[in-house]
Amino acid sequence: MATGLYSQHLHNRKVLYIRNTVITIVLVALAAATLFPIVYMMMSGFGPNVATAGNMRTIFPSRFTLESFEAFFNFSEYSLRWIWNTFVVSAGTVIGNVIFASMAGYAFAKIKFKGSNALFALILVAMMIPYQVTQVPLYILMVQKFSMTNTYAAMILPSLCTAYNIFLCKQFFSGLPTPLIESAKIEGCNQLQVFTLIILPLAKTVLAVMAINTFMSSWNNFFWPFLVTNDPAMYTIQVGLKQFKFANETLFAPMMAGATISALPMFIMFFSLQKYFMEGVTIGAVKG
Repeated sequence: MATGLYSQHLHNRKVLYIRNTVITIVLVALAAATLFPIVYMMMSGFGPNVATAGNMRTIFPSRFTLESFEAFFNFSEYSLRWIWNTFVVSAGTVIGNVIFASMAGYAFAKIKFKGSNALFALILVAMMIPYQVTQVPLYILMVQKFSMTNTYAAMILPSLCTAYNIFLCKQFFSGLPTPLIESAKIEGCNQLQVFTLIILPLAKTVLAVMAINTFMSSWNNFFWPFLVTNDPAMYTIQVGLKQFKFANETLFAPMMAGATISALPMFIMFFSLQKYFMEGVTIGAVKG
């Protein structure tokens, strides 16, 4: 009897070990496939200044050098300006969403007004519309009607308050206790004071998550800045990297160096604010 139980125990351990080994191999393979483009980009940036990808036949360069980064900054007089433009656009988009999306989310969650449900339904519908569908009417509005070509406003205004961020804030604020707000009103606070003094301090997590996601989305955005800018002085870093591609060749290593520089803020943000990334996955999932 004891021998049979011991044999069963060994069998179960063997099966568990094999299962864990297979899972580990699969996860390592998926991680390697995910990290490969990033590693290749960084190694190419730190490699010799070559014109085409065909000259980079290995992942690790023959020698490590900063000449590709030097070539990136020497390629155009606006190389540093591209990074600054990207930061301005991303920061403006984040500030706009933190202010306006949080106010709209609070209004939908805690203020009852006529047509609120219908209006919120329209916002949900807007979330389902593909991003590319809105580009033509936005382009006509910004460029042809308001003549905002090559301006920060043209790049910031369309994303100043997104439907997703309104939805995210509304879901979070709906979980806050209404008696807390009513108590503040009894003490003499108006809606603006309730929002700034009571609600915002409780919403630090959702605001941080919203700011992080919005900054990343804006920083990596290529298509819209590409549509509304034709002056190299107003390019973002993503649009500027396109200038390294010509009809007959691509300045591969400098472009990879620029891509590494453009990805650096994302790496810093992720590793320094990992806690908020994890909270962003589950925010609004549990109430009470």
